[in-house]
Amino acid sequence: MMKKTFTLIIFLFLTSCGYEAIHSKNNAVNTGFSINKLNFIGDRDINLRIKSKLNNYTLKKKNTNFSLIISSNAMRLVSAKNRSGDPISFQSIVTINVVVLMDNNNKNNLKIVEIFNYNNNNNKFKLKKYEREIRNNLAETITEKLIFKLSNIK
Repeated sequence: MMKKTFTLIIFLFLTSCGYEAIHSKNNAVNTGFSINKLNFIGDRDINLRIKSKLNNYTLKKKNTNFSLIISSNAMRLVSAKNRSGDPISFQSIVTINVVVLMDNNNKNNLKIVEIFNYNNNNNKFKLKKYEREIRNNLAETITEKLIFKLSNIK
């Protein structure tokens, strides 16, 4: 009986802790900028991931309005090989170049690069799935950095 009561009390405290996602639609309304126009060039998967995150910031017009031209690139490099020449580890590099056009015709260029190292896997299907997951995670990290940089542009 004591365990059930303790578990219930802990559950109630944890569910009412006030957690809210950082990039939710409610928080997007509270930011000081909005995005008028998004143009994408480059890797389709990365662009879709970035677009889904930035769509929250196209809702309402704010004091600072941006038009973004985003060029993305994803590369996979072999970082180490064994004696027979087979790859042991890889490096995944995701780069975006962003041209920020503001209402007052100012122009800023931003470049964000994310790198991740990982080991090879004998199962090629699992390796491709893992690489796709890595690219998606790097794209989300880049998007968070982009949002932070956009919020600091005046």
